[in-house]
Amino acid sequence: MSLIEIVSNEENKRLDFLISNEIADMSRSRIQGLIEDGQVTVNGFVELSKNKKIKTGDIITINIPKPEVLSVKPENIPLEIVYEDEDVLVVNKPKGMVVHPAAGNYDGTLVNAIMYHCSDKLSSINGVIRPGIVHRIDKDTSGLLMIAKNDKAHESLSKQLESHSVLREYYALVNNNIREDQIKIDKPIGRDRKERKKRAVYGLNEKRAVTNVFVLERFGKYTLIKAVLETGRTHQIRVHMSYIKHPLVGDVMYGTKKQEFNVEGQLLHAKTLGFMHPSKNEFVKFDSDLPEDFTKILNILRSRKN
Repeated sequence: MSLIEIVSNEENKRLDFLISNEIADMSRSRIQGLIEDGQVTVNGFVELSKNKKIKTGDIITINIPKPEVLSVKPENIPLEIVYEDEDVLVVNKPKGMVVHPAAGNYDGTLVNAIMYHCSDKLSSINGVIRPGIVHRIDKDTSGLLMIAKNDKAHESLSKQLESHSVLREYYALVNNNIREDQIKIDKPIGRDRKERKKRAVYGLNEKRAVTNVFVLERFGKYTLIKAVLETGRTHQIRVHMSYIKHPLVGDVMYGTKKQEFNVEGQLLHAKTLGFMHPSKNEFVKFDSDLPEDFTKILNILRSRKN
């Protein structure tokens, strides 16, 4: 590990901005990651907020862990490619595929697949474990993901995500009848206080989370919705829908283990994705079909209405 100490000569400057100005060869996203991981202290106290206002004379210490020596190997795994050019790759991730490797699970992921497909043409900002990964979706969520093929594209897409200008529309089947045609859920999400792997409204280190819900079709005990994200917190749609008593069908973590339909994981699909292209300076938009298991259940529900 290496320690970097900065004595601030700035007043009311944001923590991540100040560090990025002092350490020119470290990307903003890398700095923000270190802050979120508890690797930055201000005057001896761990600071988890990148928005912390720094005062003149504050002492900031950054602990930079040694990079892990890991081998993530390219694998010839089929990919459904929706769009590709020199900057961006848009893929339709199948349900059941993990986006990037983690401890004990270094193969069979989307990263393994895109490393094979793209060779060395991926951004390096997120390191060896997450090359090209700008955002992610859960293992059991299917749908569209954008991959950055160079650092310039990565920085552009990351800034768009941070400013909430990326269009992300999800389709989900939820339990119970939603009476309203439209709901805006504006509730902060943080780590669950009891179960580490879960997230919760008003959880630890909560951050603002906004989901706009539009009812598409009602089936009595179930409702098909479109969820449009303004923010992108971990498990955001699943947590928000559970909070308003409409958990996703198949979501045993935030819903109920008793399921009418024998599905593995939640019925949630990232259907539409739109963003400003990093080089072309034009808004591009992509759409995808619902997966087979999702469509099959919708057809069953529609047949009951007839």
